[in-house]
Amino acid sequence: MQAADEYRGGPDAGPELAVMAPRSNIEAFCETAALADAMRAAAADRRMARAHTQVHMGGIAAAVRRFEAQSTPNLLIVESPAEQGALPAALAALAEVCQAETKVVVTGRFNDVELYRELMRQGISEYLVMPLAPLQLIETIARLFADARAAPVGRVIAFMAAKGGAGSSTIAQNCALEISRYADLETAIVDFDLAYGTASLNFDIDTSAGLLEAIDQPARIDPVLLDRLLIRIDGKLSLLSGPGGISRDLSAAPAAVEAVMLTLRASLPRIVLDLPMMWTGAVKSALFNADRVVITAEPELASLRNAKFILETLKAARPNDVPPLLVLNKTGLARRPEISAADFAKAAGAALCAVIPHDPRSFGAAVNNGKMLLDMAPKSKAAQALRQFARQLAGTEKAAVRPRSFFSRFGIFRKT
Repeated sequence: MQAADEYRGGPDAGPELAVMAPRSNIEAFCETAALADAMRAAAADRRMARAHTQVHMGGIAAAVRRFEAQSTPNLLIVESPAEQGALPAALAALAEVCQAETKVVVTGRFNDVELYRELMRQGISEYLVMPLAPLQLIETIARLFADARAAPVGRVIAFMAAKGGAGSSTIAQNCALEISRYADLETAIVDFDLAYGTASLNFDIDTSAGLLEAIDQPARIDPVLLDRLLIRIDGKLSLLSGPGGISRDLSAAPAAVEAVMLTLRASLPRIVLDLPMMWTGAVKSALFNADRVVITAEPELASLRNAKFILETLKAARPNDVPPLLVLNKTGLARRPEISAADFAKAAGAALCAVIPHDPRSFGAAVNNGKMLLDMAPKSKAAQALRQFARQLAGTEKAAVRPRSFFSRFGIFRKT
């Protein structure tokens, strides 16, 4: 059997981009199919859901014709002509029809620092050298519209079980606690199981209807409301949960889930979602829009089948994201035949990021005392495996980058 601290892959395996493009109108005018394909892939990404993007062929000349009779969008992306010498004249023609408040990004094949400096001097917002990946385009778009005074966008980590009883909630709650302590970051855990959620029980605090109040009135969701509804648990860890119980129908609309996530992103650096084991529009919205997804499974056949379904669905829906992370829990259960960690990972088509040994005594004591395993049995093998995984999930904060805003400082792109 694979030991608890022996796994392959991990949260840091692959790119991560925790940015969201704002509500904006974006039009791209491409000379080549390569840029058009990259723009369409970027437009389809979850981070661009709030932006309205149109992709056209014809390059700068087509952009000039289009905007002779209509206003330019918030952001205009144009591909330079094949001949570098033709670029100044093309941009001069674009300047005649482009509004001053429009940001302009030029893409091209010329990796020339002198050209870059000249374009910046003229007021172009950014120059990007082809070929371009979708994430590079998304990052550029988000950065151009970023508020330099705003806090960095928070990262959302969603946890879901491949099968009921796999222990996803316990892992999510312990990871949230460790992230808040190890990374010293304000962290919120959101228990989306409105009827049967266990977060309030496991942290030994009074049940709150805060999450239900938020999703019942999504139009009212703002940082002030959520700050009032969050319950402080420990140091920098807070909880947003439902009321529990089945006295009324409890459900959440996908739009309400998205509103909660967007508002929390603006206020907190880390958000942990504890999702119920069900396939609803709200759960799918949370999974599709999270920055990281953690699937918890047990080493048995039904859990393997479900994990494979979920992993394949998420990989198809999130082609530009880090693949979902797979955790194998409750390994080494006495007298239970189980699938080995290596075989499970191979069949699921995903590397295991953590293998948590079965430890009913420690987990049971933690639950019965309203404490996390990390506090109740910090030296247990299960706690060690959880701590290692949570610290990798915590990641690091990057300093906010002040966007370059040359466009409004020069008169070259101004309608006459």
